[in-house]
Amino acid sequence: METFAGRLDGGWEWWSAAIEEAQEGRWMRDAVERQVMKDIGAATDPLHGGRMAPFTEDSWHVRIGRIANWAGVLRLAARAGGWVLQPVAGRRPPHPAGMAELLSGIYAVGEQGEIWMKQFLLKGELPPGDEIAKAEGFLTGPGSIEDLELFFYD
Repeated sequence: METFAGRLDGGWEWWSAAIEEAQEGRWMRDAVERQVMKDIGAATDPLHGGRMAPFTEDSWHVRIGRIANWAGVLRLAARAGGWVLQPVAGRRPPHPAGMAELLSGIYAVGEQGEIWMKQFLLKGELPPGDEIAKAEGFLTGPGSIEDLELFFYD
């Protein structure tokens, strides 16, 4: 069974592999990839009002929902570009890495949000607060997925 730690570690590894490929000039995003990334940014606006993660003053529904929202957005993005999302926990990203690997890395964390939401709604179980905070930090704030466009030089 995949753990949150495995998903988060894999997410960072796959994200980093794709960013490295882009920064080293081995992956040049095409027009579709650039537009899809803009659309992801628009669809996942965390509406945090400039606050830094973790968003402890928000309700659990909002916090978990904000993370889970990424999963659906990334599934749509992958379908739009014809990319296949892959499991990342415990797996090394293929090289060269590109858009599919980038989306897969981010998706792993968003999918965890969906798992947490089901547990919360069906069983009333809350995920560990430190895990929620780590997921929020992965997706939102300086050096996070929210800043994704800043990592590309094309």
